[in-house]
Amino acid sequence: MDGEILYREECYQIQGVVFEVYREIGSGFLEAVYQECLEKELSKRGIPFVAHPELGLSYKGEPLRQTYIPDFICHKAIIVELKALATTGEHKAQVLNYLKASRMRLGLLVNFGCYPKATIERIVL
Repeated sequence: MDGEILYREECYQIQGVVFEVYREIGSGFLEAVYQECLEKELSKRGIPFVAHPELGLSYKGEPLRQTYIPDFICHKAIIVELKALATTGEHKAQVLNYLKASRMRLGLLVNFGCYPKATIERIVL
């Protein structure tokens, strides 16, 4: 897999959805508005996703009561986390934690709080 981009085609599809939502409504809305718009656009394009899935955590093989809930898991393999404000290192760490908890390898940190376009940061574990 040297030189290959992880989930290239699937990410391209998700990026298309993100940019379409941004073209349609722009910046300045709450995260929940973008969440709902993405759900509609993902469905419209036939992209498989689960919104707000609960990720179980464990410690030394024992389950914890605490869970993580990312915004989306798309294609059963890509965590998508939405923000509607300037992103920080804490947001990247949040996606890394989701990847560790889910044992997935790729996360997309989507920021709708940018102008003149939304940004997407690939985070690979």
